[in-house]
Amino acid sequence: MKIKKKILISTIISILLIALIYVSDITNIPDSIILFKEEELNINTIFGISVKALETSNTDIDTAQSGEIIQASSGSYANKEESINIGINLFGIKVKEVSVNVIDDVEVVPLGGLIGMKLYTNGVLVVGMSEIYGQNNQVYRPYENTGIKEGDTITKINDEYIVSTEDMTECINASQGKEIKITYIHNNKTLETNITPIETDKNNYKVGLWVRDTAAGVGTATFYDKNTGKVAMLGHGILDVDTEELIDISDGKVTNTSVVSIIKGENGKTGRIQGIVEGQKEIGTISKNTYYGVYGKLYNMNEIKGNTSKSVKIALRNEIQAGEATLMCALDNGQVKEYTVEIQKIYLNNNSNNKSMLLKVTDEELLEKTGGIIQGMSGSPIIQNGKLIGALTHVLVQNPTQGYAVFSDIMVKQMNEND
Repeated sequence: MKIKKKILISTIISILLIALIYVSDITNIPDSIILFKEEELNINTIFGISVKALETSNTDIDTAQSGEIIQASSGSYANKEESINIGINLFGIKVKEVSVNVIDDVEVVPLGGLIGMKLYTNGVLVVGMSEIYGQNNQVYRPYENTGIKEGDTITKINDEYIVSTEDMTECINASQGKEIKITYIHNNKTLETNITPIETDKNNYKVGLWVRDTAAGVGTATFYDKNTGKVAMLGHGILDVDTEELIDISDGKVTNTSVVSIIKGENGKTGRIQGIVEGQKEIGTISKNTYYGVYGKLYNMNEIKGNTSKSVKIALRNEIQAGEATLMCALDNGQVKEYTVEIQKIYLNNNSNNKSMLLKVTDEELLEKTGGIIQGMSGSPIIQNGKLIGALTHVLVQNPTQGYAVFSDIMVKQMNEND
């Protein structure tokens, strides 16, 4: 009897695990996908999950089973401006619908100019915790057992929205030591908890949480779309320096900046461009902070030095070749120049991070100035055969002459996603 019970339990657990795998696989397929004309649609799935164009989409996209690449003839996409809907089927039953939006040849203006950025968070970001000494000189940790962790974002106190550290301080002091309800975001989930502020010897109240509502830094603008005014920057997201988490922003500002100094990179030590952000002229806005770059709009192109009138096409991945390319960045009085680099490896199927290509700086002038790739150069556009192929994102700390770049097609898709 006990053996049968164990078998039954093992069977149930196995079924639940298999169900979890299928649910996870289906959930990870995005609700909408952006493709360039003539680009293949790649959705890798597990056994039992198939992808098929819906009859209403009137397209000859092939049906694909698990692990296959879905391909559509270029004609079926080239002449369509509206979205194409495809169905995700589980053993023949449709469980999800995905919208595929196809965009025509894209031309952008590669920039390479140095810019400043200020980001404002959705709520306040928890960056640390500390003990509190109450009026009785006892030590308190009111945050314990609340579930709040570093990297979480506090959005409300007693159902009132919090948009700044000042808001949070006012709400805590207004409690006069009574328990308050905190709404916060942890791992993309909105949660609630209660916490009791402690009165300190300074006759105010604290909960022991260190929070931040803004972030600022210097980086490089990658490209600009003259038709929409949209701008792509950095090639990677802005992370909080304390939690190393992507900052969830409400909005932000793009400013002009000026180079104060350049610290060269060395083996084992990253160099950096030091620039001024505070007190600079606002030249644009920021709307998105993603793992593949920061995006917004520019409305004062006069502050971006370099040739801001020349457009180039975005290269498809199969057009990128190992070998020489040029990197655009601004080091001398903000003037944009082109420097030679070598594309060493291309990771064609990598859509999971912003390390799409491995490159090496070969330009002697750039090596002399910076030692290779340094902080502040992130976002520098990379040109090959007259097309934009990507943007610089990372440096190899042990060898600053080498680093990674993200494909330009990823940045274009991120810029247009959810518009």
